[in-house]
Amino acid sequence: MKKGRFTLPADNSLGSKTEEIAKRWGSDAVRDCDGTALPDNPKRFGKVYNTYFIVRGDNEWGRLHSEEAQRIFLLTERVLATEETVKIQIMNGFLADEFEPDETYLDRWEVYDRTEGVLVKDWSYDAKNQVVTISNVKKFHEYTVSFLARITWHPVQIYNYLTNEWTCEKQLTYDPAFPNTKEYIKRHMEEWCLANPDTDVVRFTTFLYQFTLIFNHLGKEKQVEWFGYAQTANPIHIDNFYKKTGIKLTAEDFVDDGHYNNVFRTPTEKFKKYMEYIEEFVSSTVAELVEICHKHGKEAMMFLGDDWIGAEPYGDYFKNMNLDAVVGSVGGGVTVRMLSEIPHVKYHEGRFLPYFFPDTFFDGNEENAVAELNKNWLTARRAHMRKPLDRMGFGGYLSLAAKFPAFIDRVEEIADEFRTIYDAIDNKKPYCRLKVAILNAWGKKRSWMSHMVAHELWYQSIYSYQGVLESISGLPVDVEFLSFEDVKKGALKNIDVVINVGDAYTSFSGGKAWLDEKLQTTIREFVYNGGGFIGVGEPTAVSANGRYFQLADVLGVDEEIGFTLSNDKYNINKVSHELTADMTEFDYGEDKKNIYALDGAKVLDIVFSDRFKRAVNVGEVKMAVNDYGKGKSFYITGIPYSLENSRLLYKAMCYVSGKDINVCYSSNPLTECNYYPTSKKYAIVNNSDKTQTTEFYDMSGNKSIIELKPMEVRWING
Repeated sequence: MKKGRFTLPADNSLGSKTEEIAKRWGSDAVRDCDGTALPDNPKRFGKVYNTYFIVRGDNEWGRLHSEEAQRIFLLTERVLATEETVKIQIMNGFLADEFEPDETYLDRWEVYDRTEGVLVKDWSYDAKNQVVTISNVKKFHEYTVSFLARITWHPVQIYNYLTNEWTCEKQLTYDPAFPNTKEYIKRHMEEWCLANPDTDVVRFTTFLYQFTLIFNHLGKEKQVEWFGYAQTANPIHIDNFYKKTGIKLTAEDFVDDGHYNNVFRTPTEKFKKYMEYIEEFVSSTVAELVEICHKHGKEAMMFLGDDWIGAEPYGDYFKNMNLDAVVGSVGGGVTVRMLSEIPHVKYHEGRFLPYFFPDTFFDGNEENAVAELNKNWLTARRAHMRKPLDRMGFGGYLSLAAKFPAFIDRVEEIADEFRTIYDAIDNKKPYCRLKVAILNAWGKKRSWMSHMVAHELWYQSIYSYQGVLESISGLPVDVEFLSFEDVKKGALKNIDVVINVGDAYTSFSGGKAWLDEKLQTTIREFVYNGGGFIGVGEPTAVSANGRYFQLADVLGVDEEIGFTLSNDKYNINKVSHELTADMTEFDYGEDKKNIYALDGAKVLDIVFSDRFKRAVNVGEVKMAVNDYGKGKSFYITGIPYSLENSRLLYKAMCYVSGKDINVCYSSNPLTECNYYPTSKKYAIVNNSDKTQTTEFYDMSGNKSIIELKPMEVRWING
């Protein structure tokens, strides 16, 4: 058993059992959690973390300054006009405890005819009944109201309140956009530091603005957008942004047709500028608080969650906060890399799953809790081998986990393995076989953040694409996240493979961005001269100029949307290929229909309907490769994460870039190989819970046979 790099979630309800668990897990730090208090004399456990809230927690201040609550523009449900007037009860469908209509800014409210998409001026508001009456409407048109509301109950506390059956006082919000509140949060920070001399690390949970989290009237989540800036809609910000840029934002810019500018929407230029304005405000405000922490000898840690909006870790202003550390929830390999690669901090910490909450830790569920722990660790470990986190820990109530002895045992093993991997890698960069660019509208700002609604939660519409990043998080490739503008400016110079993945018209596939002649020709030239291109789902898709996939010539496939049914399609024969030679089953996730191959492409998998027996205009291509000049492309309809799909993707990347795969390679897809040039060590990893045998190829291509125990990491000197 080793010690260190482990933060224990402790509370004062467990007694002496805390010391026993801390020793077994090798804890060198202790933290409290939202809703708990630390044990007495916490420094006996090592470094002390304390949760700190900037914009919630002091209800006395919130009540005395209710006019300085945070704001959000909310969009009502659409209401059909069947008479001369329409009445809309604006709070229908919203949780009354979370929001209160802000009638002091009625001039910021907007009423829209959604059938025509036009602003309506003829309306009035009944404050007593919270009803907007729209006059002179057009019958059988739909209407909405976008209204400004105060946030009167912090959304994350609502979540905890409902999940963990809390009965404590509901926390109000306040906004440092108001100078009075900004001075208060600095004063409170100073007082708090003086009152908490034992605290070594101030764990900010998080900073100023909560991601968009709207509850409905039943207390269920209505809108969840982990990247959303909806709750920054303070009129002070809107006015100051206008003074600074000359850009006037209205309610419609925030509600965005009801999408609240979610990350799947291609951002408008003016809203991107507003995001940068908020980033600058957040970073400068937080920097003042961090300076206070440092003055008192305390480290400042950011939790990448909750009120993290405006603190973009891959943005241009993050460095200005002078933070010491970041911590976040580890949903899998993607979130490990999202955390571990954040620049401008001294160390990176992950909260592994499961959280010690009653939804997992209840009588009779120990086996499932251990299974969830193993699944989380095996997925995260792949990424940890590539770019390790500096520390690990858990969240929730230790008193619940303590009731599961098998769980305690398994965490002890994982904690030791975490430290062993970290020490062996010594934070040196592992060998990368090639360099891949993930291409979308967001680029660097959403590094390791694409195709998420929340931290790697399963969503039916995106898991088939999220699997690309999850696979890459543990593969021996160097990764860059590029925007379309980056590509046009020459960012492909040192790239081997470009990947474009997602549904048509989303920010990740690109939509109308692909109408740009320079973008198209830059990618074509890149592939033609020997580069590789991989498309997943509906890459480069936008209907124009006789094509749906604008780079169909590169990909060798296009999607039938009904406009080219008259064009006969003869390329329907499946061919044998090195990429699929050892595969008998394929998992495309939610898949895409109506993909067809152009002449010259090689079809690697295709399915046919039993209803038709023809040799033309039938079949749906699932996977294909195509030669394009000196380069190659690979297309697949979907690639949800699995060890087999991860291997397929890696083989495809090597194939389209012309790289020999049998270098630093483990042939069994349930195993993987990493090499660390500085220490000259190989790590052969068994990602399954069963014994595996594999062919191992070293850096010179020499082959040997290795047998690995379940979940084993075998270290071999090079």
